[in-house]
Amino acid sequence: MPITKSGKKRLRQNLARRARNRSVKSSLRTHIKRVLAAIASGDQEKIGAEFRLACQKLDKAASAGVIHRNTAARHKSRLSARIKGGRQSTAA
Repeated sequence: MPITKSGKKRLRQNLARRARNRSVKSSLRTHIKRVLAAIASGDQEKIGAEFRLACQKLDKAASAGVIHRNTAARHKSRLSARIKGGRQSTAA
């Protein structure tokens, strides 16, 4: 446990940030799964809507520093490839 006043504040900040980051990452995984489910269903309108929403969430998380911008780009690229019927990878 921290002893100094600044150390105690850093601990509080780290706990709050960790909780926020975990929430954002969980939301990202949910939206990616929704895109994959839409792809499986084959509904083009739903695929487009879910993909746009997932891209927005990925970009926002990357700009906030929750994930690296290249990670967001990789996820978007792989989802886009799955939508276009490219190589069917399991890791998206």
